[in-house]
Amino acid sequence: MRVFVAGASGAIGTPLVRQLLGAGHEVTGMTRREERAEALREAGAEAVVCDAFDAEALREAVVAARPEAVVHLLTALPPKMSPNPELGPTNRLRTEGTRNLVAAAEAAGARRLVAESIAFAYAQRGAWVKDEEDELFADASGSFAATVAALGDLEDQVAAAEGIEGLVLRYGFLYGPGTYYAADGSQADEFRKRRAPVVGEGTAVFSFIHVEDAAAATVAALEGGAPGVYNVVDDEPARMSEWMPAYAEALGAKPPRRIPTWMARLAVGADAVGLATEMRGADNAKAKRELGWEPAYPSWRRGFAASLR
Repeated sequence: MRVFVAGASGAIGTPLVRQLLGAGHEVTGMTRREERAEALREAGAEAVVCDAFDAEALREAVVAARPEAVVHLLTALPPKMSPNPELGPTNRLRTEGTRNLVAAAEAAGARRLVAESIAFAYAQRGAWVKDEEDELFADASGSFAATVAALGDLEDQVAAAEGIEGLVLRYGFLYGPGTYYAADGSQADEFRKRRAPVVGEGTAVFSFIHVEDAAAATVAALEGGAPGVYNVVDDEPARMSEWMPAYAEALGAKPPRRIPTWMARLAVGADAVGLATEMRGADNAKAKRELGWEPAYPSWRRGFAASLR
């Protein structure tokens, strides 16, 4: 299969390109920087340097690649995770960038489009672990409101792509090489300095996924599965109070401190504290059942230990 990967040099894109090539697919990877394009070529893929906001250039690049399938992994995340990150550039990629990429895929005659979303934007009420039928956090406040709106727009555009089978993969919190939770990532640095506390009772539920497993699920979505939305997470959603000490231990760091919610509100604001106390996890049963995918790291417990050695 000929596959065009937009965002091919990112945390998921890098292992995805390798896995696709290993499975015998022909890959064209798109990136914004020439040095990253050279790395894609060295890996065995074709590479193009293109800006997703240049609709005409993007259309030409995708049409020239003649893809049967397109993968949308475009983000512009800040280098450091923070309680109130600047996600405006990524939100624009999820709206305007998606619009340009869908149009390019339609023009190229692609038959399948697989796009990245997130599994931690579910409404913060009801069950603590959500499946794909549950609603997104449409009434979020603060900066997260714009993020959820951009995600909803992306997912709607993918579903409405003309003549294309659209699949949305809601990835959990990524860990492994190239992520915030890598040994050299910003979160690891915060944990080593004990600047990542458990907030309140640590009730927020996180769902994680190793980047290799995220890439493997993406390959599975390219090769099969019905159009729709899939949670791509591991088998063990975990409360903040549970996974944070384990992550610190895997790093060889001291256990995280605990701070009361009122103190956290003073430090980072009510919206960030809401996420730290009310966030929901996600269930992966649909992806396992319908994509035929199984994570190699079914639990973050084993994954942390393996990826932080």
